Amino acid sequence: MAEFLYLYRGGQRSQDPAEGEKVMQRWLAWMKDLETKGNLKDGGQPLEAEGKVVRKGQSITDGPYAETKDVVGGFTIVEARDLSQAAELSKGCPIFDSGGLVEVRPVMKM
Repeated sequence: MAEFLYLYRGGQRSQDPAEGEKVMQRWLAWMKDLETKGNLKDGGQPLEAEGKVVRKGQSITDGPYAETKDVVGGFTIVEARDLSQAAELSKGCPIFDSGGLVEVRPVMKM
């Protein structure tokens, strides 16, 4: 088994507390399913929207911004046979319900 990183990009967080709770329950159920199957290595965390962007030779700026499609909203680490299986496991992710996507990346062994 190898490790893979899920980067959650895009999607909209609900401003309605009741809807937010429903979404959170879908996330928890999906994570529980990954755990039950033995694929969940680290559930990760959601990330705050605010941050800083640092570039070589340039000043530190505010960002990332919600208008940027590639804003990372959170992460999870899973274990799978290969990249294809890791991608298949991501298909149940609730972020798809809000227009987001999951970037699946192998974790390099050092």
